[in-house]
This record gives sequence, structure tokens and C-alpha cells, in this order.
Amino acid sequence: MTLKDGIEREINRIISILIRDQTKDGSWDYTFETGIATDAYMIILLRTFEINDEMLIQALVQRIAGNQEDNGSWKLFHDADEGDSSSTIQAYYALLYSGYVSKQEPRMRAAKKFILENGGIERAETFTKTLLAMTGQYTWKSLLPLPIEIILFPLSSPLNFYDFSVFGRANIAPLLILSHFKYKKTTSRTPDLSDLFARGTNTEFEHRNEDWRNLLTSMKDQLKQMTDKPADLKRKAVRAAEQYMLKRIEPDGTLLSYFSSTFLMIFALNALGYTLKNPMMVKAINGLRNMAVQIGDDLHIQYTTANVWNTALISHVLQDAGVPWSHNVIQRANHYLLSRQHTQFGDWVLRNANTMPGGWGFSTINTINPDVDDATASLRSICELTEVQPNYQQAWTRGIKWILSMQNDDGGWPAFERGVDKKWLSLAPIQGAEYLLLDPSTADLTGRTLEFFGNYSSMNKEHPAIRKGVKWLKNNQRKDGSWYGRWGICYIYGTWAALTGMAAFGKSTIDPSIKKAADWLRSIQNPDGGWGESCKSDIERTYVPLRDSTLTHTAWAVDAFIAVSDKSTPEIEKGIAYLIDQGEKEDWTNNYPKGQGMAGGFYIHYHSYRYIWPLLAMSNYRRKFLGQ
Repeated sequence: MTLKDGIEREINRIISILIRDQTKDGSWDYTFETGIATDAYMIILLRTFEINDEMLIQALVQRIAGNQEDNGSWKLFHDADEGDSSSTIQAYYALLYSGYVSKQEPRMRAAKKFILENGGIERAETFTKTLLAMTGQYTWKSLLPLPIEIILFPLSSPLNFYDFSVFGRANIAPLLILSHFKYKKTTSRTPDLSDLFARGTNTEFEHRNEDWRNLLTSMKDQLKQMTDKPADLKRKAVRAAEQYMLKRIEPDGTLLSYFSSTFLMIFALNALGYTLKNPMMVKAINGLRNMAVQIGDDLHIQYTTANVWNTALISHVLQDAGVPWSHNVIQRANHYLLSRQHTQFGDWVLRNANTMPGGWGFSTINTINPDVDDATASLRSICELTEVQPNYQQAWTRGIKWILSMQNDDGGWPAFERGVDKKWLSLAPIQGAEYLLLDPSTADLTGRTLEFFGNYSSMNKEHPAIRKGVKWLKNNQRKDGSWYGRWGICYIYGTWAALTGMAAFGKSTIDPSIKKAADWLRSIQNPDGGWGESCKSDIERTYVPLRDSTLTHTAWAVDAFIAVSDKSTPEIEKGIAYLIDQGEKEDWTNNYPKGQGMAGGFYIHYHSYRYIWPLLAMSNYRRKFLGQ
């Protein structure tokens, strides 16, 4: 079979799968899978509030137990050198609290041994310790001393609540309430985890914690000077934190559609006196329940849904592969996307006051938290319809204006908000502070935005926004030629986004930056023709090979080469051959995370990616080099 025949066969196979999997509302609801943390937290939530949903609890126990390693730990990804301490604590706690697993079972003794050998509860990350404090297993005084008054700090203050990213704020607002009240809720079934303390210390953390405490104390003192009634100030701050949450609840009851923020909000509302009979509490808990999805024989609680993201990408790549915009599957998908364009103002307007809403969010029920990547993906999908249907033209115009307005002053694009990049906040004594608290310009967002403008709009390379964006990419290229991608794994992803973005404005391998990046990609191609990158790259902040190829990483690398090459090359053809030959393979590489939320703590397996990116790469190859 020739390469051309193989491409045709594989493109048609993937198209048929995607058409089959479209849901009734026109979207694709492929799973957004994130390990066992959400499953563990859900068990603990249900048991803490004595909601005895035994079928759900038993199903989650099965999934958690089934992911345990031989040494008793739980890992974040396949090739991690050893288990993850925080994940193991979460799993151990949830299994015990479920009531279906005993401490005396060999697997639990092995888990306990692993936890203690790795520093005990003391070495857990901040949010695991917070979970433990909320449920009576840890002391609040040992956690980050963030005063609730911070929510009242003026925007002119060296540090204020809105210096944190919108994702950070969604989680910090309920944390402020819980910490203020030193909230603790136990039941007669609460396990005793006191035997998981190793009595160790973390000197570096304590030192940073002390510096952070001194800064916040000085700012807190400034606020006290503004009033002679500190108690009134605290009450005002509590009210402000409560209102921040309540004003950002999505139609399904979740806080900005995130599991973690909703989980914390439920406990925070309880601390404020809300009972389980309150409709808001009921709706929030049910919102988390509705995140449940079946994966094979297991049930998983998703961190969020990814329907808008999946649908925008799939509708676009189907059209790229030759499915006409008039086809029913595209019409339904784009109708769904049109209904999901935002009309409400979100927090993004605080630093972007002169722009109307026009973006798209990530999940199916997101209405006030749009992001640049979903916006450009949705506009790619509806592009063809703007010429024939006025309502799509209006959506297009609003979307373009919103995306342009989101460009940072440094020339790059962030995910959610402009100007949220006080780099010193990354020194906060919170694991993943850089990811939780900041929303800087990134190579992946900047590259993909440039690719959209170059290939789908009339904007030319002399437009100030484009010149600034390309300049940002060139200034942020690493010495080895790669770029770091914030929301994917990791350097292959970032390099693909940067190369396709610059190629959309005429850059080719003649350009030194492009050539350097292409040389780097070429140097890391595997003998089988594919590419693969480890999640360790994200932790070590340098490229770490996976040693095995994945469909997604291969598709990104091949698509990058296609974008910057005038003719097909051996590395392109070897990569395409890999995508054809391995398209139907079923092994651990298909489930390996290709996205990340926080280095060392939160990785994402997109079930849609094995179809989306190979289809895009093969379609682009066929059009550019086969003339089809």
C-alpha cells in the first residue's frame, strides 16, 4: 500500500469514528481524564457530609484501587520514577473513608509504608494538606497564612486578590473562608490518619513561608489602619469572599465549572452556615456528581467537561479533512458552538474594560470564563459559515475583537486574562504557585493565535499585533530551538504551536528561528518514525524523551514540519507512516497524558486527541504535498 493510499484509509477511518461519536446536541463529549484525585476527593466529600451514595462510592473505590502500583503508591503518569506522595495520601484516605477497605489489607499497609518513607503527611502538597485540615486530620496553623482581608486589598496594593489568576482566585476564595474559620468537619466514620505523620520538616518551605507571612502581615497592618474596627473588616472580607463565589456559579451549580473550586466552595458554604438542604449546596454537589463518566469498567469524576474544546477542534479538523461545512455533522457542531459563545462579562474585563464579550469557554456549561485557545478553535470551526450566514458573521466579528484585545503588552497571548504575571508570586509557598497564581503569555497560546490569524483571517504580517506576537515567540525560544508549551506536554507541543504560528505569516526554514526549531525536532525523532515526550519535561523544565512514540506527539511534530517545509521530507514521511501504521494501536501510550494543569500535580489525558491531531496532520500533508 502506498503512503497516499494509507493516508486516505486512515483519514476515512478517523472521520467515520468522529461522525459516529457526535452527541445529539452536536458536541463531542470525549472524556477529560485526570488521574484519581477527583475520585478520592468525591468519596471524602460524600462521606464527610454523610451522603451515602453507595453505588457511586463503590465505583470510585474500584477505580482508585485498580490504579495502585505494586509498591503501594499511586503515580501521576506511566513513566514516573516512583509514586506520588500526595496522590497516595489522597487515595489511602479515600479508600479508608469509604468503609470498603481496611487498614490491615496488604495494599493499604504498602501504601502507608510508601507515605512514611517519603516524608509522611508533612511532605504533602498544599491542597492535600488543606483537604486534611478541613476534615480534621491536619492543623490550619501549619498551612499558608493567607489572611481573608487580602480580598479587600486595593488594586493599587503591591499584592491584591486580582493579582492571582482567575483559576487561582476560584480556589483561593473558598480557601480564605475555610482558613478564616479554621473549618473542621468530622463524622463517626472519619479515619484516623495520625499514624501517617513522619515528624519531618521542610526548612526551605518554612523559610519561604516566613517571608510570605511577613509580606502579608505588613499589608494586613496597612488595612487595619484604615479602620478602628478590625472585626468589622473581617466580616466585610468574609462577605466579599462569599459573594465572589456566588457570582461565579455556573448553571449546573459548579464554581466556574472546576471540580476543585466547587469542592472547596461546598465546604466554605457549610462554614458560612449553609446546610445540605440549601438548594445551592444541593446543586453544587449534583454538579460534581454529573462530572462522572464511564471509562471501560471504571467510573471517573472528571475535573471538568471538555465539550466546547473537543467540538471546536473536531469540527475544524473534519472540515480540514474535506467534510464540507454544509454536512449535517458540521452544521450541528457549529450550531452548538454558536450557542456557547459568551455574552456575559467575566473577570477578564477587569484588565480589558473596553471590550465586549466574544470568547468561548472550555466546558459545556461555561458561561463567564472564556479563554483564548477555545476562542480561536471555535472561530476556525465556524470560519466557512461566516460567508453565508449573518449570525455566524456577527459571532466571528465579536470573537476576533475579543481575541485581539486579550494580547498582553509583551506581545504574547495568555489563556484567560491580560496582565496577570507578577512573577514573584511564583515564590509563594504553594506547590505549583507558578501555574496556580499566574497566567502569563505562553508559546502555545501565542503560536496558535498567530496560526489562526494567519490562516483564517485577512490580517497580514505587518499588523502590529502580529509583529508583536512573532517577536515574542522569537524572544522566548529556548537555546536548543524549542518552545515550552504551558497547557500540553510540553516542548514538542510548544514548538509545534510556535512553528505553525510563524509559518502562517510566511516564515519557513530560511528563518534562523524556524531552522533551529526544525533541527531540534528532527534530532528527537524516534527510530520508529514517531515522537514521544515524558511528563517529566514539565517537572524538570527541559525536554525528557518518553522513549516510546505517541500518536499525539507524532502528529504535532509532523504538522510542524509540514507547516515550515516547501516539500515533503524523510522525517515527515516517516512520521506520517507511523500515524498510518499505529492509528489503531491500543497500549499505554494512548492513555498517557498529553495535557497538563500544574507541573508535578495535575495531568490530563484527552480521549479525543488520538483522533484530532493525526487527522489534522494527515489532512495538511495531503493538501500541501499531494494536492488534494
